[in-house]
Amino acid sequence: MKLSLENRVVVITGPAKGMGAAVTHAFANEGCKLVLIGRDTAAIEPVANEVKSRGGSAVVVACDLTDAKQCDAAAEAAKQAFGGRIDVLVNIAGGSGPIGKTGVQTTPEEFDDIVTLNMNGCFHTMRAVLPTMIDQRYGKIVNVGGTFGMRGRAGRVAYSASKWGLRGITKSFALEVGQHNINVNCVAPGMVDGPRFRDKVCRDMAQKLGITEEEAAQRHAADYALKRITVDEDVANACLFFASDVSRQITGVDLPVDGGWAML
Repeated sequence: MKLSLENRVVVITGPAKGMGAAVTHAFANEGCKLVLIGRDTAAIEPVANEVKSRGGSAVVVACDLTDAKQCDAAAEAAKQAFGGRIDVLVNIAGGSGPIGKTGVQTTPEEFDDIVTLNMNGCFHTMRAVLPTMIDQRYGKIVNVGGTFGMRGRAGRVAYSASKWGLRGITKSFALEVGQHNINVNCVAPGMVDGPRFRDKVCRDMAQKLGITEEEAAQRHAADYALKRITVDEDVANACLFFASDVSRQITGVDLPVDGGWAML
């Protein structure tokens, strides 16, 4: 099956490391033209340079996603870079918020910070690119949420709330722009192996239970039907699917990429 994504103009937020870098390279390998946006351009540049060293096309645009005007400017920069089109938006940028704190222990500032980043950031970028997609009568938007926004999670109230909210934003936009041949979907990873999972989630569990961090990772894997932790490439493949016309008749859905946790 061919995804036929060659020369699509793809805007990606949070492309610097981990899952974001894996998604970026996945789209580059499909021959897409990439616009990589985020606040820390110094962290993004090495990823862009690696894409270009392999013959790909990538530009880096500075943008604070919580600032609507900067998101508008980033969308305009994307159009100027690649012939006036924006075909795909992949919203990966986000934060984890407090880990291991109850709702009572979570401060209002901590709650506001993660909701603002994880919800407002996606809202701003979607508003920024959609006029172009509507004009060209074509577009794919992929929001990266999380399974804690599908089942909830004790000790992660701020993060869970932000991802539940992102699901609502995704579904509402899907209903509004479907008439313009635009698909809007949400990929919901479970725990994704990497520094954040190992150094924060596993470490927190290990300290609370008096076990090793590797034992904590194994406990997480045991909760999943497939008995393994999701990796970055799993999420990247789901994003490619939603960005392609293979998924042309799918919109407004949440796709768990979690080895079978959210559905249990």
